[in-house]
Amino acid sequence: MSSLDHDFNELIERVKHGREFGHASFEPIFYLVFHPEQILDVKRRHAAWGSRLTNEGWDVHQFSIAKEVGDILAQAPMRKVWVVADQKAPQAWDKTNKSLANAVATGALQKRLEAKLEGLEGKPRSILLVTDLEALHPYMRIGVIEGQLQGKFHVPTVFLYPGVRTGKTRLKFLGFYPEDGNYRSVHVGG
Repeated sequence: MSSLDHDFNELIERVKHGREFGHASFEPIFYLVFHPEQILDVKRRHAAWGSRLTNEGWDVHQFSIAKEVGDILAQAPMRKVWVVADQKAPQAWDKTNKSLANAVATGALQKRLEAKLEGLEGKPRSILLVTDLEALHPYMRIGVIEGQLQGKFHVPTVFLYPGVRTGKTRLKFLGFYPEDGNYRSVHVGG
């Protein structure tokens, strides 16, 4: 069995245990941490992991960061301005990334995740898999969103996190961002 499958098995055991844990301040937030070189391997396993969870009685939901970021940028009011600016200076990546980051980081992505979580509240055996976190680069990191949604996680939420674990609660997004220890979640793997 691969280390990814082993880590996923451990994660699911922790999710099961976490659902039974009744402490009021506990939010069921879990991170499956894997090396960025394994991003494609994780994507290949999405369907199998989802099927396994379904077979074990879970109501599996997915929130793709890549899909949501793409949708936010496609619907942004500034999109036409960005296209014109890009045609004038197609190599101005810093300026382009700052504009795109503003569109993503103003709370649009957070609101979408919050709406997804609200839609699952009160639904027994629901689990949310948050995928494609690498699509946040270079705009932001998921820890910012997690912190803003404190108190909103009422169903087990699993973030498939490409990064490096540098301690019990410290992670380096994509392996090169500065390490961040502001996560309130359970980390498996990495």
